[in-house]
Amino acid sequence: MKNITLFLIVIFLFSCTKDKDDSLPEIKFLGEIEWVKNFGGSGEETAQSVIETSDGGYAVFGYTNSIDGDVSGKTIAVNDYWLLKLDAAGNLQWNKTYGGSKDDRGQSVIETKDNGFAITGYSKSDDGDASNNEGFHDNWILKLDTLGNIEWERSFGFSGHDHSYDLLQTEDGGFFFIGFLDITAAKGEGNFGKNNASTRHGVGEYWGTKLDSSGNLEWRRYFGGTNNDRAHAVVQANDGGFVLTGFSESNDFDISNSKGSYDFWVIKINDKGTLLWERSFGGTEIEVSNAITKTNTNEYVIVGQTFSDNGDVSKNNGGSDIWVLKIDDTGNMLWEQSFGGTEFDSGEGVSVLKNDGFIISGNSKSEDKDAMTNAGENDMWLLRTDANGKLLWQGSFGGSGLDYGFDTVETNEKAIVLVGESASTDFKNLQNKGKTDVVVIKIK
Repeated sequence: MKNITLFLIVIFLFSCTKDKDDSLPEIKFLGEIEWVKNFGGSGEETAQSVIETSDGGYAVFGYTNSIDGDVSGKTIAVNDYWLLKLDAAGNLQWNKTYGGSKDDRGQSVIETKDNGFAITGYSKSDDGDASNNEGFHDNWILKLDTLGNIEWERSFGFSGHDHSYDLLQTEDGGFFFIGFLDITAAKGEGNFGKNNASTRHGVGEYWGTKLDSSGNLEWRRYFGGTNNDRAHAVVQANDGGFVLTGFSESNDFDISNSKGSYDFWVIKINDKGTLLWERSFGGTEIEVSNAITKTNTNEYVIVGQTFSDNGDVSKNNGGSDIWVLKIDDTGNMLWEQSFGGTEFDSGEGVSVLKNDGFIISGNSKSEDKDAMTNAGENDMWLLRTDANGKLLWQGSFGGSGLDYGFDTVETNEKAIVLVGESASTDFKNLQNKGKTDVVVIKIK
């Protein structure tokens, strides 16, 4: 994800015409909403990640600063990790918060092989559930049992802002999580097992950390150049290596072929952290990738946003578009597609569908071109494509306030669950609980 201050500033200052383009065919919503639920207290909540659990329910993960409403076991009105366990009908079975007295923001959840959970994000706390902090935000990962009780927790970071955005359980039962390292504050540390002095770069780096099943550090590596580089998502390749995506502002050191201001930057490393290849994708403007998924043919679909209309980007509808590209296991681009209208549109999540094709979650401020309706400000936006990225249907959900979609998953029964946040008081079929609520939508 995920949200970056620089780009939010661009978003809210950017304005374009909202005239309808009647020359384009209307791509209607072909799904059927089964239920819509919201959760929260009087403060602010967001859902950044969703999975289907082995019992047929769902785990929804993000963060909250509320101390009332649906939020349990919390007494300080600062951000804490927030994990919600829902049944198949979207009813809340239990919820838990994790954190201390400072800012703790959950980003990603997985179900582990023992039917527990692992969660990651970034934390400023060194009290409460957090045993250590090296300064500002640290990467913070927790292993939980089936009921959300903490089995172990670990923090990794230095004196700067170090964020973790995504994690997976590896084939050996350990964990690998990624984000970015404030390399200036770390003074070149963070490449466990390498000569740090020879690899020190600049502002921020992609940072990957490998743990064993008990949370012990096995290795960690960083990659990037002298400017701002951040990894947002990771998958494990069939050969045991890892493919990371995010964005890069750099054009030196590990980055060999930058395209513009910010690029999608995709790297593949082996199971020991050695860089195998790296690729930049984009045009002369800003591109940021937020999510990646692996297909059953060991190819990768990457989703984010683009402001460009040149270079690798074949089309721009105006403002920022959702940009989707597919690459093979050696980093060659197979196809790319842009979706959006004349306002700001961003892709945040992507999943492979069992019947082929992809489901993309994000948000849209547009009401023209690919985005046919808008309830006001940003809406949660869901898109269904075929295997070649052709748009089959789309739907937006929201009210007159700011609504964001961040992640989606296809269930075993081939339904779709979309999660995000809403600040709207007029979101259809919902009663707003606070400043922002977690929103969960199930679509047949």
